Parts: sequence; structure tokens; C-alpha cells
Amino acid sequence: MTEIQRESTDREYPRQASSHVERSLSGSFGPDVGNIRELFRKKELQNKYRDLHWTGSFDDYVKLIAENPSVTQNSFQRIHAMIMSYGSEKYTLAGREYTRFKFFDDPMGNGADAVYGLDSSLMKLVQFFESAAKGYGPQKRLFLMLGPVGSSKSTIARLLKKGLERYAATPDGAVYTFGVSEAPVRDRNKSDEQNREMLDNALQGEIEFSPMNVDPLSVIPQSIRASFLSVFNDGKADSDSKVQINGGLDPASRFRIQELMRTYDGDVDKVLDHVVVKRVIVSEEDRTGITTFQPKDPKGQDTAELTGDINYRKLAEFGVDSDPRAFSFDGELCRANRGIAEFIEVLKLEREFLYELLTATQERMIKPKKFSQTEIDTVLLGHTNEAEYEKLQTDRFQEALRDRSLKIDIPYVLTLKDERRIYEKDFTAERTGRHIAPHTMEVAAMFAVCSRLDEPKKGGLSVLQKMRLYNGEAVAGYTEQSVRELQEAAPREGHHGISPRFIQDTVAACLVSDTEESKRFLSPFMLLSMLRERLPENPHVNSEDERGRLYAILDQVEQEYQEIIKKEVNLAIAGDVKALQTMGQKYIENVSAYQRRQRVKNPVTQNMEEPDENFMRAVEEKIGIAESAKDDFRREILETIGAMAASDRKFNPLDSERLREALEKKLFEDTKDQIQISRFVSVVQDEEQQQRFDLLKDRMIKQFGYNDDSATEVLRYVASLFAR
Repeated sequence: MTEIQRESTDREYPRQASSHVERSLSGSFGPDVGNIRELFRKKELQNKYRDLHWTGSFDDYVKLIAENPSVTQNSFQRIHAMIMSYGSEKYTLAGREYTRFKFFDDPMGNGADAVYGLDSSLMKLVQFFESAAKGYGPQKRLFLMLGPVGSSKSTIARLLKKGLERYAATPDGAVYTFGVSEAPVRDRNKSDEQNREMLDNALQGEIEFSPMNVDPLSVIPQSIRASFLSVFNDGKADSDSKVQINGGLDPASRFRIQELMRTYDGDVDKVLDHVVVKRVIVSEEDRTGITTFQPKDPKGQDTAELTGDINYRKLAEFGVDSDPRAFSFDGELCRANRGIAEFIEVLKLEREFLYELLTATQERMIKPKKFSQTEIDTVLLGHTNEAEYEKLQTDRFQEALRDRSLKIDIPYVLTLKDERRIYEKDFTAERTGRHIAPHTMEVAAMFAVCSRLDEPKKGGLSVLQKMRLYNGEAVAGYTEQSVRELQEAAPREGHHGISPRFIQDTVAACLVSDTEESKRFLSPFMLLSMLRERLPENPHVNSEDERGRLYAILDQVEQEYQEIIKKEVNLAIAGDVKALQTMGQKYIENVSAYQRRQRVKNPVTQNMEEPDENFMRAVEEKIGIAESAKDDFRREILETIGAMAASDRKFNPLDSERLREALEKKLFEDTKDQIQISRFVSVVQDEEQQQRFDLLKDRMIKQFGYNDDSATEVLRYVASLFAR
């Protein structure tokens, strides 16, 4: 661009921008810019910024830790405290007690990354963090999450990293580090205001802060640490309220402190006058306190990515590569200090990278080039799939890594209600822009969970019934002890089967298909059809036997869904209270005449006739009343009527739970043929049938959450079942 063109553009842009703002402020289009800008002027935003960018002298930091010792906690303590700060709740499922940690509901992201149905695994993970926080040993291990693809390993890691960012922004989770100023930042002979002015002046210059964000208390020499801590901790029994010193100095900070020690001839007090403390903003984006490492091309990867490398630009300035000022401590383990380092597909790393992890885990040390071992305070969190772990198990050269890993199994979800919640959070009417018919995500969850279950060894128990038992539902003939026995007999359940990603991709395929129906709503019928179509494309189903098993499960799920909607249509029909009342009154009249050996009047012919035995038995059989027990049931009904009459109350047939159930089933039986005729088969429809159909559809919408399209589809399908 020429100077003339640039000048012209600069002259025109302000006029355009000004015109845009004027139109916005005048309300001619768009939002009120003044109101939007007001959001940015909120005082709490500025206060929050100041808190996160706090700076002070070493004395200021000592006062701070005296008031709030939790800021000196190590990385394991901080993450455990973070998880527990959200609370927990206990519950019992199939006779086992579980703890649900609310942190994993993702309150930070309104549930976007919530983890469901893995409470047993998450309890184990939290127990490891608690043990590590107390220094019982797990702090010297690699936390290794192991499970099939799509089992939420990455989601759990993401939650921990996201949670740490937020927790570190609170007073209890705050992280501090230090730098060294060339000039002193405090003088005991000066006032607080004068010392603050000295600090502000120092901050205007260049201060070299610790590249690994080590704790400011690390500057205290080992020889006096015990005495220093006793000042704060004497009389404190609770370890959570004690001040602690975690780790030593990084090479760069050690170099600067040693220079000051030589300058002041070992006077630690004067050295501390040069220490500037600042708050660390833990951020994955800035690679501060949180880092992520994943395998790459072995030819282009170097272990320096973990521990840092020589800064060749500064090497020319300082002359030797062993000078810490000529080294960049920006490796993943350096940058993750005081926080968490995630290793994606950790077992796919080359051996030299795994060797680096050996020292980092057991010794809590790293070895940058040309420097001595350096302490780190980092949670090492890895995750991988089972195939890679099996290779590790057979590799005799990796015994040390196996011994230094804590395995946390992260299987697929095996509870229907939790699997359904996974899909319901992703596919809502608001997000998809269309109606999601009832049971759509339930059907998806049924197929997914059943695919992960082993075939029951108990005779007569189906996979669907096993799924119901695992979901905490009652199945006749089985107890909580039976559920535990089933679980113990199949320890690898949840480590195979259909991934949630395959289900989510299939739902997405339904939503973008070209059919006219899919543009208006999504139903179980569409999803089942798409699952059958896409099943051969699943890369993890690589045998005909397994494919056949999954198709058989789809058939069972479809049959289960048929029973669900038949029952709903039944209830919609039975919702005709007037028809139920009429049928109930007819039954009572016939039973009364039967017991008194009298006749009843035919409402059509007005003739006196014998009680309608066929009708009474048709009602009673609906609830399993045998021929031999009919007299007892009828006598029970009449005794109830008599008892109520004695207290001046009128008997309502619908008040009897068993009789109402029988009447509902009988009404459905009588009406089912009517819902499948002209409305679905013929173009010509009479007004009475149209009204009946519209009434049923309205009940389906109001009682079960269908819309007009999905209710019509269900009624048409149920009608076709009856037509067969």
C-alpha cells in the first residue's frame, strides 16, 4: 500500500467508525453501545484484576501466609481442596454406597463437560489425590487414566485443568512466585508508604521472575527452614492450617540469589530485601501452571520439550550454555510447575520421554541440560487406551514406569439414566432447533449400555433386564445381592462395546439427513434406522459375530421401545375418564346382579337379561384373576361398596387400584382397533374418528411431551402393530 493510499484509508476510517457508533447510540440499529460498554466499567472487574496482579515484598508475603496458610499448599493439596470445595453427596445403587463429587458435574461450565455414571472411578481418583495431598506416596506416581476410546478420560483431564484455573483465581487457591530486583524494594527504616514507592519503582524496571514459578518461601535456606516454619505452625495440629515450604529454587532463581548472597556476604535479611512477590495467573492458554503434551513425529521431537533448552539468542550475551540466564526453562514440566501436566496418549511417547517421567514421578525432579536436578511440584496426569497399556504390560524394559503408575480405570457408563444424560445435555431442542421426541435419547442409551454388557450367565435373564438391574430398577426374582454377583462375574464390562461418540455422531447424522421429517423433529424410529445403517461403518466393530450381536441388541431395544409406546397409547386411551366410569359402572351392576342372582336391564333393548359373564371375565382377566378366584374378587368389590355405603360414601370404580387397572386395559383392548382404521389407511375420514384421533394425539402431547408430528408418528406405528 502506498503512503497516499494509507493516508486516505486513515482519513476515511474514523468517519465510518464514528458514523457506526452514532447510529448505534441513536438506536437506529443494533444494541445500545453505551449499555454494552457499561458492562466493562464494572468495579468488580477492576478489583478482580488488581487481586490477580497483586505484587508485594517478601514481608508482605509473610503477612499474607500468616493470614491464609492455604496459599503455601502443594499442587496435590490444591487440586484436592479444589474438588472438595464444590461438595459431595452419597447415594446407594444396587446395595453399594457411592460418593458423587459435585465438581465433576462441571459447575464451572454449566454442565457442558459434566461426567456421569463414573462415580466409582472418580472416587478412586479423588482418593489418590487425598493420599497424595497427605504425603502418603501417590504424589510420587503418574496418575494414569485407562479406558476405551470415548470413555471421558480427556473430559476428566479438561475438568481438572479448567477447575484449577478457576480455583487459583480464588483467595484459597492462590499461587505466588517471586523475582529478584536489582535495587532493594524495602527498607526497615522507612514507612510502609515509602516501601511501597520503592517497590513500584522497582516494578517499572526489569525484574527477573522465576521461570518455573517456584514458591517465594523457597528462597529461605534449608538451614533455617525448620525455625522459620515453627514460628507459624507451633501449636497447630491441623496440617491444612500449617504453612509449608514445597521444593527448592530453579537454576535461574538460584543463580540470582547466590549473586546477592555474595554481594551481601551471606546476609539473608538483605537478600530478601530484593525479593518481589507476585501472584501467578494459572492459565492453560499461557502455559502457566497447566500444560498439555502429546506424541508427535519421533524425528521432530526432543526431550527438551519437557525440560527446556538453550536460548541461543542469550547464549551470545552470556557466553556459556551452562549459564542459567542463557537457558529457556519453558519445557512442559517447567511451565507446569505448581500445577498439572497432562500427557495425552502417554504410552505412545518414545522411551526417552518416558525415562524423563521416571525421575519426575519418583523423585519429583527434572534434569535440564547442563544443570543439576531441579525439584518440581507438579501433578502428572496421563491417559491412554487399553491396547497401549497391554503393550506396556508385556514390555520388560518398562517395569519401572509400570511400578510408578497409579492406574485409574475409566470404563464406559453402565447405568441407563447416566448414559441418557450424556446425550440429553448435547442434543436439546434449543441446540438442535427441532423437537426431540420422548425416549429418543433413552433408546440411544439402551443400545449403548447393552452393547457394553456381557451376556448374563443366569438362565432366563436378558441383556435388557440386566441393564435394568444395573440402573437400580426392580426385576422380578432378582435382589441387590444378585446385582453384585452379576457385576463380580463380569469385571471387564464397560471396557468394550459402543462408544458414546458413535451414538453422538449417529444422532448428528439424523439431524442433518435430507428427509422432510428430520427437518421438523427427531424420533427413536429415525435413530434406530440410522444406527442400523451406520453400524457397519463403526471402525471398532471388526468381526461378523460382534456385528451380529449388536444387530440383535438393536432388535431387542426396538421391541422394548414398542412396549413403551404401546403402554403410552394405552394410557392415552385410558385417559378417557368418562368411558372408564361408564365401563366401571357396567361392571359393578353386572357383579351386583351376579351375586344376588338377579337380572340386569339392557340399556339398548331395555330387556332384562342375565349378567354378562363374558364382559366381567374380560375385565378380570386383564389383571390375572383366574376363573377359580373370580367369586372372591367380586365379593371383595361388593364388600367395599357396602362398607362405603354404611358411612354415606359413594363408591367410585376408579378409586380401586386393581379395578381401575383392569378397566384401563379393557378400554384399551376395546379401543385399539378404532385408532388404526381410516385415519391411517384411508384418505376418507369421518368426523367422529377424526375427533377421537385428535383427542388421543392431544393427550400424547400433554401427558408425555410429544409434539404434533411425533405423536402422529407414534399413533400410526402403534396402529400398524395392531393391524398386524
